[in-house]
Amino acid sequence: MRKRLAAAAGAVLALAASTLAAASPAQADGQPAPGFHVTDGRLLDANGEEFVLRGVNHAHAWYPTRTAQALKDIKALGANSVRVVLATGDRWAKNDTADVAAVVAQCRRNRLVCVLEAHDTTGYGEQDGAVSLSRAVDYWIGVEDAVKGQEKYVVLNIGNEPYGNSGYTAWTSDTENALARMRAAGFRHTLMVDAPNWGQDWSYTMRDHAAEVFAADPERNTVFSIHMYGVFNSADKVKDYLDRFTSQHLPVVVGEFGDMHSDGDPDEDAIMSTARQLGVGYLGWSWSGNGGGVEYLDMATGFDASRLTAWGRRIFSGPDGIQQTAKEASVFTGSDTGSGSGSCAVSYRLSDWGDWFNADVTVRNTGTTDVKGWQLVFSFPGGQRLNSVWNAKAVQQGGEVRVSNESWTETIPAGATVSFGLNGSSTTGTNGVPAAFSLNGTTCVKS
Repeated sequence: MRKRLAAAAGAVLALAASTLAAASPAQADGQPAPGFHVTDGRLLDANGEEFVLRGVNHAHAWYPTRTAQALKDIKALGANSVRVVLATGDRWAKNDTADVAAVVAQCRRNRLVCVLEAHDTTGYGEQDGAVSLSRAVDYWIGVEDAVKGQEKYVVLNIGNEPYGNSGYTAWTSDTENALARMRAAGFRHTLMVDAPNWGQDWSYTMRDHAAEVFAADPERNTVFSIHMYGVFNSADKVKDYLDRFTSQHLPVVVGEFGDMHSDGDPDEDAIMSTARQLGVGYLGWSWSGNGGGVEYLDMATGFDASRLTAWGRRIFSGPDGIQQTAKEASVFTGSDTGSGSGSCAVSYRLSDWGDWFNADVTVRNTGTTDVKGWQLVFSFPGGQRLNSVWNAKAVQQGGEVRVSNESWTETIPAGATVSFGLNGSSTTGTNGVPAAFSLNGTTCVKS
């Protein structure tokens, strides 16, 4: 499917592989996977915890100066991951090693899992200037210093929509060769592969050959990505496609989708609800900056998080949306190694939009013992009402808010942090930062 941002693209995160996926991923050197890995068709993080992608795409290749703020805003709105558009230098200006390393660092700083994709492959065989998957592998080898050692935080999407509607029967062999070259070059990341047919796989080439492609990966650590636009215009089509993967224990994600498109009207409600039911990840297209007639795919108008579009509000705060379903990767929250309570510091970053607001809250354990099981108490400074919270549980009584841990954020190791986000509204149009915070009865420093 042809999209334009400058020629936009997609991904769908698929999880696992048929009978081969039941065992732990085979490792070429006999060592366990150093980061994300596929087991029994599910994507697990480095701690062995299941991780389901809930995020959006950001076009870094075309808007590099927007990336730092975009990632902060995407995280503040509740996402646990972001798919970042990179360019190999063949169709668009190359994102070099230093640039890629900076993107990874910003993802980690914002506690977002970083799905990096090479975009110049989009529509190969049909789109002028598009390059092959082999050329994409050359790119990854060229920037390997930016991503090796980051396997706990980074998924590598080898090439975006690697075939258009011509020559796509070569997808299977080309993808197997790309996986083999990536592994031979020492990449131990989870690798993501996009479908042909502009990502939409209407020919079912990826669907029908996914098991053999998964088996061709020496590390059994490949996820399949489907892009859902006009081809997926009904709940039956969405469910049937995703069921074909999950029933075989093959890992799949929806790497791109929108709420409308020039090639048809995708059923975004079915995509999101089916993904929740099946435990499949999704990454919506896209944060901002779309052009060429598909400006309606922007989630934020002009990269301004205070001006979310209808599509932006739908994916972040609608039913089965990011704020309802996203869970932060456990690699950002530390491990359970003790109990206790001690000193604490709280950062409360407010995004104020008048009659509604978001807050990104980080709690740091500045004591010498781990905190296991926590409750953070504070009061809103005005007539604000809590609407939703992510990565935590919360109740409000009057102006007082009590936030407690989820199972995956139960422990705050000494010197470490946990983060959560909240969304609220105000009848007065005035919002502010709470005056004081207490953690398990201990007053915290505001940072």
